[in-house]
Amino acid sequence: MFRSKVLGIAPAMALFAVIALLTSAVSAQTQKVQGLIKGRNGDTMIVQTADTPKLIVLLTDDTQVSQVVGALKARKKQMSMAALIPGLAVQVEGTMNDQNQLVAKSVKFKGDDLEQAEAIQAGVHETQKQAAQNQQELEQQNAALAAQNQALQQQQAQLTEQEKKLAANKAAIAAANARFGQLDDYNIMDEVTVYFANGKVTVDPKYIPQLMELAQKAQTVTAFMIQVKGYASSVGSASLNQKLSEDRANNVTNILLQQGHIPLTRMLAPGAMGETRQVGNDKTAEGQAENRRVVVRVLQNKGIAGT
Repeated sequence: MFRSKVLGIAPAMALFAVIALLTSAVSAQTQKVQGLIKGRNGDTMIVQTADTPKLIVLLTDDTQVSQVVGALKARKKQMSMAALIPGLAVQVEGTMNDQNQLVAKSVKFKGDDLEQAEAIQAGVHETQKQAAQNQQELEQQNAALAAQNQALQQQQAQLTEQEKKLAANKAAIAAANARFGQLDDYNIMDEVTVYFANGKVTVDPKYIPQLMELAQKAQTVTAFMIQVKGYASSVGSASLNQKLSEDRANNVTNILLQQGHIPLTRMLAPGAMGETRQVGNDKTAEGQAENRRVVVRVLQNKGIAGT
């Protein structure tokens, strides 16, 4: 009889041992953590705890979200998961899955903590709104600055082009001066100055007799050369005045060749002197008229003349 009692007790003890083992395993898997919600994306939260800076917490349809209320914090108020916002201090109870994520059975928080988190979120939203506005203003300023830079580049390109034209005009004048050489090498045997109206290049007929007389006198000079230089006043652009001086010199040269019958071999290349060597004050109408001129000279080399 004693033996049968012993045999009856053994299975019961084995059953109690199995239950205790299972209870212990369940208890080992259940965890409670306290921390601060650092981020929320749908059913996933990132909670910063004292031990884990980024604990992944999974929310399910079975997760109970509650707010601890009452003077003794003994009552619970069921809340929506929408209350789980970044900055909220929470207590999470759940089990770890095989991906080392805490599957939440319950999430609790205090009312004061929720108010504080909402205040923080409001400040963050306002800061983000201000940052977005600042970014928009910065982009507008950058766009305006880019437009100004483009305009400056265009202006610089125009200035560069004008400088090139001015350099070309100066080079043309220098080349003309080089062709004529130094007047010290020549004797000036005769000279006629032809004046022009403002912006005009046509030779006034009243100067034709003077040019013809100069051509006849030149024929009597041994080894003569005819020098023709055109000038303009400084009123207007330098490039236009350069062209005016060139056309005036060419027109006078054609009269000497065609009507005065000066051989082409006796003509120096016409010189376009532009605004150089002003003889009159360009601030006055009289001075401007004096500067709109073509000077024609009969030259004889001093070496040939023996002087």
